[in-house]
This record gives sequence, C-alpha cells and structure tokens, in this order.
Amino acid sequence: MKIIQITDTHLLPPGEALHGLDPARQLEGAISDICERHEDADLLVVTGDLCNDGDPAAYAVLRDILSPVRCDIRLLLGNHDARPAFRAAFPDHPVDASGFVQDYIDTRHGRLLFLDSHEPEWIGGRYCEARAQWLRDHLADAGDQPVTVFIHHPPVPDGLAHFAHIGMHDAGVVLSALASHAPGVRHIVFGHIHVPLSGTSAEGIAYSSGQAMSHRFITDITDPAPWWTGGNPCYRIIEIDDLGFRAYSAEVGQSPMARAQLCEGP
Repeated sequence: MKIIQITDTHLLPPGEALHGLDPARQLEGAISDICERHEDADLLVVTGDLCNDGDPAAYAVLRDILSPVRCDIRLLLGNHDARPAFRAAFPDHPVDASGFVQDYIDTRHGRLLFLDSHEPEWIGGRYCEARAQWLRDHLADAGDQPVTVFIHHPPVPDGLAHFAHIGMHDAGVVLSALASHAPGVRHIVFGHIHVPLSGTSAEGIAYSSGQAMSHRFITDITDPAPWWTGGNPCYRIIEIDDLGFRAYSAEVGQSPMARAQLCEGP
C-alpha cells in the first residue's frame, strides 16, 4: 500500500503570504508532483494545520488544490484549524459520532486510524474521553490487525524546546490505549513540529513526522524560539506491506547532478 503524507500546509485566503512564503504555491507544487509521479498511490493524508487561521476561504483554497487528486484523501485537524469551518468546506469527509474528525480504514496490511487532536483555543493537542473511547473501541474491533496511526500532535516526547508546552497534553491517554493493542502498532505518523523526526517510544512504538509543507524551522533542539525558514515543497511516500512500514522523504524541485551507477553487488 502506498500512502502520501503531507503536513502543516498552513493555507491562507488567496493572495496572502506567511513569513514571505505563499503556502498555496507550496502545496500546488507538491500536488502537481504527486499526481505526476504517484498515480498508483492508494491514499493521501494531510496531517493537520491545513489552514493557518481556520479561515473558510483558506479551506476553499485547499479544496481546489486537492481537486486533481484521484486517490482517497484523509484530512486531519491541527491547532491552527477550525472544526466548524472545515466541516462546512468538506461536508462529506468522515467524522465520528461526536463530530470529531476521526475515521479508520481497514487494509490488507492492518487498520489505519485517523485521530483528531484539535482543541479550540489550544496550541497543544487534547484527547478527551469521547475521543479516547472511540480509539479504544476501534482498537478492540480491529481484532488481530496491527494498526498505523495518523494524528497532528505527536503523542510522544519530541525533545524540542519550542514545543515543551504545546505538545500533546493527553499523550498518555493515546499511548496507553495503543500500547495495550496486542497485535501491535506499526507506526505513529504526525505533524505539528515542522521538522522531520523519527524515534521509538519507551513502549516500543515507532513514530515519525514529515517536513512541513509551508514554513519550517531551522532545526535547533534547544532553542525555545527558533528561526523560521522556507524551502522547497516536500512530502513523504509511505509504503506498508508484508515487510513492514517504510517512509521516504521527497522534495519537489531538486536539480539532478549526475546519474548513479547501476550497482549489481555483491
């Protein structure tokens, strides 16, 4: 199974810029590349902060930019989003019985879980009892399937000083539920931190984030107020199959220098 992950698009109404960057142009570049190179993708997941201010006009921009995509799409909410405006713009997008943007897909290689960590007026993520019960229920009825989780806020320590107080405030709720799933968790995929990160939790669960599509940080683990920077549009190519989980980073607009030699081993 091939999944494309995009994260932290931070779209604005038409004509507006963010830190001198046009988020819509960034996303357009990525979607064009994805449609050209990954027609075989099964799913596109955007892991939150779809828009910068939850503006209805920005969600309309997102809808238009995504219109060429032919595979299934799942959109997650981040702290910069607004659930009512999102649902108005994407009325057919799956939600749970409580109206949270949560869903699951069963595949040949396990269950995919899409979680909603957005809490209005909070920068960090929350996961209330209603959401937690949904997660427990859908882990239970997953049976013997392993799960792969998609969420905006990382439910694991990211070690970045800037996010020390704005991470996932209910991380323990999510991790304890996942750790109790006997068939296992293949991976947790998230956004929020605007830099690539990979690791393994104390519970033995692997996790990773992609590079932000819009502005991103110059990576400085210890600086509580790091510098923003720009960069080429980027996304991740995730493969899940009988051999496990793999994620590859792709950057749009790279210039080739020389072709590598064919290596036949040993």
